[in-house]
Amino acid sequence: MKTLKFRHNLVKKILNNSKTITWRLFDDKNIQVGDQVELIDWESGGKFAEAEITGVREKKLGEIEEKDFEGHEKYQSNEEMLEHYKKYYGEKVDMDTVVKIIDFKLLRSS
Repeated sequence: MKTLKFRHNLVKKILNNSKTITWRLFDDKNIQVGDQVELIDWESGGKFAEAEITGVREKKLGEIEEKDFEGHEKYQSNEEMLEHYKKYYGEKVDMDTVVKIIDFKLLRSS
C-alpha cells in the first residue's frame, strides 16, 4: 500500500477532517484517484489512518489560487508559502515549481 507522511502537528487536523488536501513537490509516488493509502506520522513513523485519494492535479506554486487552500493550511503570503516549502525541499523551490495537489477522504483511523 502507498503511504503519505505528515508532520505530527497535522495529524489532528486530518483526523478531524479539517485537512483533506496535501501538496507534494517533486513527488514520484504515482498516486492516483482511487488509491487507498496509509497515512504515517512523520516523527513517530506510526500509521495513524487510511485514506482514499479522491483527486490529483498539478500546478505551479505561482498559480495557486484561493480555492486550492480549501482543506489545506493557509499562508499569509506567497513568500511565506515559498519559505515553508524551501524548509522541506531546499533552495531549488521557486514559484515555477510544480506542486501535486492531492485530495483525500479519511477511511479509518488507527
